[in-house]
Amino acid sequence: MVKASRPVSWINTAFPFAAAYALVVRDVDAVLIVGTLFFLVPYNLLMYGINDVFDYESDLANPRKGGIEGDVIRDREHARRVHRAILWACVVTVTPPLAWLLVQGSAGAAVTLALVVFGVIAYSAPGLRFKERPFLDSLTSALHFAGPLIYALVVAGAPLTARVAWPVWTAFILWGMASHAFGAVQDVRADREGGIGSVATVIGARATVWFAIGLYGASSLVLLAQPWPGTLAAVLPLPYLISVARFARITDETCEDANRGWRTFLWLNQPVGFAVTMLLIAIASGWL
Repeated sequence: MVKASRPVSWINTAFPFAAAYALVVRDVDAVLIVGTLFFLVPYNLLMYGINDVFDYESDLANPRKGGIEGDVIRDREHARRVHRAILWACVVTVTPPLAWLLVQGSAGAAVTLALVVFGVIAYSAPGLRFKERPFLDSLTSALHFAGPLIYALVVAGAPLTARVAWPVWTAFILWGMASHAFGAVQDVRADREGGIGSVATVIGARATVWFAIGLYGASSLVLLAQPWPGTLAAVLPLPYLISVARFARITDETCEDANRGWRTFLWLNQPVGFAVTMLLIAIASGWL
């Protein structure tokens, strides 16, 4: 269960919710606590657990699967038992906090949260499989991470069109789309062999890298629209842009080389997340 929920990614969904909500409300209340815990573990178990269950066959053939990038159970009978347990665990851990959060705040907040959770399910679930719809796959993946932030703003009563708010969530979506697109590059050949579509299988590895570079750059430019000192956040997407730019000449035949960049991405989230935290503290405390 722990491996299925990708512990390395827990902070990527819990932090945006907690930071945005706390900055607006300026208090620690039940919504902050329950929402943070919900987006920390149950939300990630739902997102990655469903993905592991319904991507099992393609994951078996993917050489990078295992460990930090998703575990694969090689014994099929054991896998079936674990997959049933994962789906039940999703229901048991997600339903109570989700039901409670849905009745907090306005109707708009409930709709926002419902759409965020729907996107998580629709990404991998049979019959929907947004992950196999090129460009929609990147947008849906981005909303997995920007969604908790947007929900936090709505449930806290902050207008999404505020000068401080819209550059943040827009830049976060662009960052998320870039990250997903680049992550798909390493799987171009495996996905094509498995009959799985993605933005990278449609436009190719090199074009997808340049697509990601453009989105990271756009994310940085959007953050410049914030009032000072929020404009300092414009430097935060640049380490990702620089890292991805190393693979600007990649080809479909060498797509697996992008895995080095993807591993860099996973660890870049830690120092960049620290920088975000320090910037938020400085702004909230009036140091800047």
